[in-house]
Amino acid sequence: MTEKEIKNKRREFLKNIGRLIGYGTLGGLFAGFGRSLWPNILYEPPKRVRLIDPKNLADGMNYFPEQRLFVFKRGSEVWAISAVCQHLGCTVNFVPFGEKVKKKILGEVIEEEWEFHCPCHGSKYTQEGDIYEGPAPRGLPHYLLEIDPATGYLVVDMSKEVKKDWRLKLS
Repeated sequence: MTEKEIKNKRREFLKNIGRLIGYGTLGGLFAGFGRSLWPNILYEPPKRVRLIDPKNLADGMNYFPEQRLFVFKRGSEVWAISAVCQHLGCTVNFVPFGEKVKKKILGEVIEEEWEFHCPCHGSKYTQEGDIYEGPAPRGLPHYLLEIDPATGYLVVDMSKEVKKDWRLKLS
């Protein structure tokens, strides 16, 4: 082999090494970009959550901040309303009136003991969670409540919405 052939082979070898490094770098960048599209942790909280022993549930309003949930108890009836405003996801405030108040909302006179107000953009909801003022597109959802047979605790399933007049009867 001549000296010129050796230099050409060396030059080809170095070009191939350069190409390999270049393609490997591009491949790594694209692989990293592609991997970033799938998170490796679950950001969403569980939809079914154990809350409290029903015996420890106070009459009236009970707020669970981690779940952003209002649980109401009146006698032996219990129901749950989301505290998440349906506009942009702010947490609504519970506004008690102290006594029943007659209000004319959307042409209908209703009696309310409380309502919900969104501090971010001014949406207002009736005590049943119906929207009557502000930018929110719909009312607050009501969630299914159950008693866990194993522990006897109250469990909310936030993946299952129920009608606003639905109530869980405690025994």
